[in-house]
Amino acid sequence: MSESRGREDANNCFACGPENPIGLRIEFRLDAEGVCHAEFTPGDNHEGFHNVTHGGILFSALDDVMANWLFLQGIRGYTARCEIRYREPTPTHTRLLLEGRCEKRKSRMVQLRGIARRADTGNVVAEADALFMIERDA
Repeated sequence: MSESRGREDANNCFACGPENPIGLRIEFRLDAEGVCHAEFTPGDNHEGFHNVTHGGILFSALDDVMANWLFLQGIRGYTARCEIRYREPTPTHTRLLLEGRCEKRKSRMVQLRGIARRADTGNVVAEADALFMIERDA
């Protein structure tokens, strides 16, 4: 299983960088089936409305669980397009389970899917479909 720690080119990443003082510091891992997983519990500094997680924070977490599907395999890519659907408001201090997987790959384009679920209920709170462009030398 691969983990997202220790890559110097991402140490300051907002979502996963261990050296970013205001970042989310999410730790990603790739399982044997090729699915990227992480857990994240948004706090008070991540809210939009009182006690509700800001949608941009959820977007960042989903974007990074998909990006780390590439990253943990040594592939560097960038979000070309992303569509997110919010399914229900996410209270702060609610542990989320994130998952990212590849749907399709063609040449330098990779179609990925990200899902965020509440750990306590299993409800999907947000899901994203994205197209990532892989660097030419990757």
